[in-house]
Amino acid sequence: MKLVPPPAASGSGTLAPAPLGGGAGTEPAGAELSGKERLASLVQRQGVLAVLLLVILIASFVYPTFATLDNARGVTVQASFLAVVALGMTMVIITGGIDLSVGSVFALGGVLAAWASQWGLLPALLLPLAVCGAIGVLNGVLIARAGMAPFIVTLASLLGARGLLLAITDEGATTYLVPKDSAFAELGQGSIWGFGHPILIALVLFGAGGLALQRTSFGQTLFAVGGSSDAATLMGLPVARTKIIVYLLSGLLAGLAGAVNAARLSSGVTIIGTGMELDAIAAVVIGGTLLVGGAGSVSGTLWGVLLLAVIQNLINQIGSLNSSYQSVVSGGFLILVVVAQRYLARSRRTV
Repeated sequence: MKLVPPPAASGSGTLAPAPLGGGAGTEPAGAELSGKERLASLVQRQGVLAVLLLVILIASFVYPTFATLDNARGVTVQASFLAVVALGMTMVIITGGIDLSVGSVFALGGVLAAWASQWGLLPALLLPLAVCGAIGVLNGVLIARAGMAPFIVTLASLLGARGLLLAITDEGATTYLVPKDSAFAELGQGSIWGFGHPILIALVLFGAGGLALQRTSFGQTLFAVGGSSDAATLMGLPVARTKIIVYLLSGLLAGLAGAVNAARLSSGVTIIGTGMELDAIAAVVIGGTLLVGGAGSVSGTLWGVLLLAVIQNLINQIGSLNSSYQSVVSGGFLILVVVAQRYLARSRRTV
């Protein structure tokens, strides 16, 4: 695949926003693409959506209960928490990084929110955001300023966040409950026009994320840093600051998702979030974002999350299979996507 080269810097040292109609993974203005290149680019950007629609169509014919409105609501509400976490992961991976701490940070955010909910809605949201955001900043500073490997730093944060969670809950023996009929509980359990609040929160965040990536200089800086960190530095771009910001966003979004999940469950569950970082990475890569950085989109991540959620729902519809098969299917999809990305990259280089 041909990566988008870093856009030219403006006179002030910042990047100019992408032109209207542009976006993640699009070719630079004026580039002439052959038919084969256009097809490869289209498959990379929209292939997961085609697969998702095909799976939904087949499942609707095979299982009558799948196509019901109640089932669709259940699938999308369940997927909304992973979607918020995967949104932050998308920005991290676009810059060429990785964040293995999001699963533990998600669980920690839920416990902190449940504990603070006794004092009202604002403490229940601000406390997890502050703590989880601080973890994200620590990750970013160690990676961007100290030059440490993202894998090692975020693995340490994974262990640290899980350890802090266990310390707060007396090794998991204490479960903090969210007061019933509170404003915080309504945040996770309420709905507008039949759509649960978690769905609406995820959609708003994805809309903001899409605009940030495609229409702002910050978004273009992410792609430039992921394409070549050294080249971005020579262009005068704030590489270190950008990396710190994306890890901060990843921590904030994971903490927010955990808080809303605690509101939905009415408690701070201590055993959730294990392996969630792998699901988020799988959704991002299945959605077409390159693990090496420099190309990706939030819309592709959203389709990837929904595809994983639909697969899980189909496994539940079958009944004779347990949830472990979702990992098998997700792993298979991930391998196919990586192989397809390598094939598309090779085919576009040979044109």
